[in-house]
Amino acid sequence: MATGKDTALRLLLVADLVNEAEAMVSRLRNAGTAVRPLRAESLDELVSILAQQPVDMVLADYTAVVIPFDHVAKAVMGCGKDVPLLAVLDGITDDILENVQGLGAQAVALHSRNQQFLKNVLTEWNDLEARRSQRRLEAQMRETQRRCDMLIDSSREPIAYIHEGMHIRANQAYLDMFGYESFDDIEGMSLLDLVATPDVEAFKALLKRLSKGEDPPPRYELTAHDSNGEEFPAVMEFVAAEYQGEHCQQIIFRHQATESDPELVQELEELRKRDQTTGLLNRPTFLRKLEDAVVDAGQNQAQYGLLLLEPDNYQRILHEIGLSGADALLVAIAKCMNDALAAELANGAQIARFSENSFAVLTRGDYQITTALAEQLRAAFAAYVFEVDGKSGSLTASIGGVQIGEKIASVSQVLAKASHGIQSSSSMGGNRAEIFDPGAVDRAEEERIQAWVLRIKDALLNDHFALIYQPIISLLGSPSPMYETYLRLEGNSGESVAPKHFLPIAEEHGLLGQIDRWVILNAIKSIAARARAGKPVTLLVKISQASLLDEAMPVFIAEQLAEHNASGASLLLQVPESKVFINLRAAQVFAAAVGKLDCKMVLEQFGAGLDSFQLLAHFVPGFVKIDRSFIDELPKNSANQQRVRELAQKAREHHIQSIAEFVQDAASMSVLFSCGVDYAEGDFLAMAGPDMNYDFDN
Repeated sequence: MATGKDTALRLLLVADLVNEAEAMVSRLRNAGTAVRPLRAESLDELVSILAQQPVDMVLADYTAVVIPFDHVAKAVMGCGKDVPLLAVLDGITDDILENVQGLGAQAVALHSRNQQFLKNVLTEWNDLEARRSQRRLEAQMRETQRRCDMLIDSSREPIAYIHEGMHIRANQAYLDMFGYESFDDIEGMSLLDLVATPDVEAFKALLKRLSKGEDPPPRYELTAHDSNGEEFPAVMEFVAAEYQGEHCQQIIFRHQATESDPELVQELEELRKRDQTTGLLNRPTFLRKLEDAVVDAGQNQAQYGLLLLEPDNYQRILHEIGLSGADALLVAIAKCMNDALAAELANGAQIARFSENSFAVLTRGDYQITTALAEQLRAAFAAYVFEVDGKSGSLTASIGGVQIGEKIASVSQVLAKASHGIQSSSSMGGNRAEIFDPGAVDRAEEERIQAWVLRIKDALLNDHFALIYQPIISLLGSPSPMYETYLRLEGNSGESVAPKHFLPIAEEHGLLGQIDRWVILNAIKSIAARARAGKPVTLLVKISQASLLDEAMPVFIAEQLAEHNASGASLLLQVPESKVFINLRAAQVFAAAVGKLDCKMVLEQFGAGLDSFQLLAHFVPGFVKIDRSFIDELPKNSANQQRVRELAQKAREHHIQSIAEFVQDAASMSVLFSCGVDYAEGDFLAMAGPDMNYDFDN
């Protein structure tokens, strides 16, 4: 069962025993966190790793003897990097906490409190990523300011920055317009000094209103004069800005004579804000409005709702109507949304085309208003008759939304939550809306999880799971057909749902064992059917830790093999290296039991653990599957090439065959062959699909 893989936590562990370190890694992996672990066995090795390798976090046993905790803390604090240190404890007292904090540790993680352990590790990792993100943003901001300065300097528009009515920045075009040679001539000069006497009082009143936070007018006309006292009619435009940390106003000063047609200028500006196909706001314009809403929510406790909408089965519909009808379909969708939200648009709501086939809505209001609007839009969409090139039909939509408030006042967070809502709505069959409410997250999450639990149980009861197959290709000449099986959950509209969306929930509710049995049973049925047709095949099936610990599972496998007259040699049972390491005795018993049925074990994620080679001394599978992290960029990464060669060689020494997964290109195939790897699999070779029709002879 493929669960996918997230960004890995690069974790440095300090513990006297390797199994203690492996248990910490397994605890994180069981919670869905991908981990790239390292373990230091001496103080010198600890210092070397911190200096030479990227490390996200150090987990150190407070009672360790080989490398005492105070030595670890000194090494971490002295490495010159932003690396959080967590003390791992069996229990805690006030004195221990004070000592740990005094040594520089950011937090403690308790062996006996799984939730506390996970929460503190993930909190420190999130905080670290936030600090890194802030540093990247600050660097980007500095670079953006530098580029903005260059653009302003080179602009033909007369531009200046005004703080408390005084000039703090002006470009050459601005200086030329007023007849000054350098900025030194007007630095600190009041803007009022450039305004003709009859307009001074009115302009002074405008500056006072701006200083109180009022919005500037989009266009302000007045009479100005240059350094020689020559007066001329001018137009000013104001934009709130920040210069060198100071809140200020950016102004653009123009001769009225240069604006031959103000209405045309305004019309062109409006066109720049619109998507040319649908007439809705375009993505950049909408993102600026969203950013303003997020700032308003964070600073003024205002409430907004963001909705993202995607038509269900868009690619299928596009295939039916043809590419020539794509624009017409998008126009029809835009009209439907405009009609459905006419009242809201009149009250300030905004609609935009957000990407190729997704649309966005921003409205002001609380969670109830946002939810009602989403349901109103969903219902209107489902009831609307779309007409494209003489063809008509109906569409449904998946909607994801988020309530923007003080608790979630970040554009990236807002977009991520809304995007996740779309994915979840689509995976649940579409024609539904899922709105994230930070004020009721626990209740909403519980409802979502319960819906998934019911759906998984229904799939088990009514056979709504499916298997797809990806060929595993021999690099050393054996043409015997072999496939890996991947589990999918069939959706209500014919789409399939990947395991990463439901397996964590299934594990939390004790359903993994039942899912494993479904997968094994259907794999055995496929093996038997192929054998009867004279097309024998070997299938690789993933099983979970629940099956490894289930004493009845080998009996179940034996019964199904006998009932369907299938060969156990055609069934390979795959389990992650980390699960075997922390359940070694159970894994040995399980392997011995299925070995009597001629079934072989496959050890996946091989090489990712702390001591993969040591594990082979106690657990000898038929195959090892090399961890995918070593296959990424393989032709360009000499370190990964060396590691793959070591893993394949060590496997061969134990008479174990090796498999490389997620192969991406022909160059990687050549490297794998030279490294002595036995098998390869990946989308480059063949995509996974519902049929086993790969030609292994060619």
